[in-house]
Amino acid sequence: MSSSRIDRRFSALKQQGRPALVTFVTAGDPDMETSQKIMNALPGAGADIIEMGMPFSDPLADGPTIQLGGQRALADGQTLAKTLEMVSEFRRDDDDTPVILMGYYNPIYIYGNEKFLADAKNSGVDGLIIIDLPPEADDELCIPAMKQGISFIRLATPTTDEHRLPTVLNNTSGFVYYVSINGITGAETPDFREVATAVSLIKEKTDIPIVVGFGVKNAEHARAIGKCCDGVAVGTAIVSAIETSLDKDGKATTSTLPAVTKLVSDLSAGLKRAKS
Repeated sequence: MSSSRIDRRFSALKQQGRPALVTFVTAGDPDMETSQKIMNALPGAGADIIEMGMPFSDPLADGPTIQLGGQRALADGQTLAKTLEMVSEFRRDDDDTPVILMGYYNPIYIYGNEKFLADAKNSGVDGLIIIDLPPEADDELCIPAMKQGISFIRLATPTTDEHRLPTVLNNTSGFVYYVSINGITGAETPDFREVATAVSLIKEKTDIPIVVGFGVKNAEHARAIGKCCDGVAVGTAIVSAIETSLDKDGKATTSTLPAVTKLVSDLSAGLKRAKS
């Protein structure tokens, strides 16, 4: 694949000597209008890469906080087509920040793989993280995505041993997403030393940037993990900031957007100290 927004972003951050802040928000949470405002504000708050969750009714790998975010989005009528519309709208003013769609295969399959990839490319999507599509199914979506110039980002976990790792890395592009804990998103705090050891082992096998996620809750966690990797992904803490800003009916308030941008700004500041 030729140089992409993802490649250019990691190259620029390497020159700056700091890891990327990868922020996750669920598309359409708590409503499409507020979600669009949040997405548009993320780069200015310090996000280097944006992950947009594709809401799905059966999100097996997600913890309660992100599950609730998906439920709010679905209740408001969010669809995969609307998620792609959000990316298109974002691209009106930002042609540099990489956008990754993260989620499950079912909504894409229903949408139609070929149509989805064409529409995703046209809207400005840079990469996909599809949690329930293993490497053995690369012909299904991974290879067609790469032919469209869309990176297919694979997950590695603490249970990915040296025999499985080459399979995981095969056809992976953009970055490798290392899941720092066993279990669902937003669970316990990762062991930073174990994460550093695992990342070091993966780096021996690939030159692709490595982003660490799951269990990163605050700026200090981000700073600690950022010392060993190329990027830190934060999701549950951001979705929680949205949730706690809502009114008693689950609707956005005037504090919703500031709650997210303040947290992202704090996380970004923590990462800028990671390599110091």
